[in-house]
This record gives sequence, C-alpha cells and structure tokens, in this order.
Amino acid sequence: MLTMKQATSEFLAQHRIAVTGVSRNPQGHGSNVVYQRLKDRGYEVFAINPNADRVEGDPCYPDLRSVPGGVDAVVIATSPAHGADTMRECAELGVKHVWMHRGPGAGSVSPAAAADGRAHGITVIDGGCPCMFGPTADVGHKMMRPVLTLTRNVPRKV
Repeated sequence: MLTMKQATSEFLAQHRIAVTGVSRNPQGHGSNVVYQRLKDRGYEVFAINPNADRVEGDPCYPDLRSVPGGVDAVVIATSPAHGADTMRECAELGVKHVWMHRGPGAGSVSPAAAADGRAHGITVIDGGCPCMFGPTADVGHKMMRPVLTLTRNVPRKV
C-alpha cells in the first residue's frame, strides 16, 4: 500500500494523461478543470468523451484505445457507473496509474472498479483531485485537501 503522497507523485510523474468525462460545456465540470490544469502545467493531455469530437478547442477521443500512441495515466471523472468500463480498458491497455476524481460530493469513485484495477496491478487513487497535489496544485485546492481528507473523500493510502 502506498501513501497518498507517494501515489500522487508517481501519477504526476507521468506525461501522457487522459481525462475521461471532459465536457463540451466546460462550466461547472471538474473534469474540464483537471484537463485544463494538466494542459497548462505542460502535460500531454487527452480528452475522452464518446459524445464529442472536440472539447476545450482540442481533439476529443471516444475511448482510451483511440488515443494515438496510448497514455501513461488516466483520470476518471465520469459517474461511478462508467468507472468499471474505463478501469477494464486501462487493464487491457496496460495503464498502471488511475485517479478516480472526487471532490466534496460522490465524485467518480467506484469501489468495485478500484478493486478491479488493483487486482490488475494498477495503482488506483480513489478520491481527491490532481489539482490538490504537486505541480498541478492551486491555493483553493490545497485548502480543500485537509478537509476532504478528514471526510475521507481524499484517501490517506491507496
């Protein structure tokens, strides 16, 4: 088992990251915030949404398999119901780092999908947001992190 600090450092050391659930209408979508933040910090980021050809002015892919050259890591920012399919796809593609986004609400965490990912050797961060850690963090997200850790929306270990 890894500490959250270790897991987030490993995740954020990856360079090609897909974000699922990025919306054509970015207002109020956490997935779009994560997508844009990673992009702004120099990561090669890929938007995943089967219902869009472009988001945030960039190409959008229907699934992980469609990303040219593959990805190193995935942020799942869809409903938990879609998490199992994405996790299976990650396992099939050999993706070893998955972050299931979760802020104050229910977020994208699916305990069954997280367990399945771990059974396939994937490091699964089941809660929190990449914008709370390391080079992608901002003041607001850093301030939310301790509160969400207390409420268990950010895990202490993964």
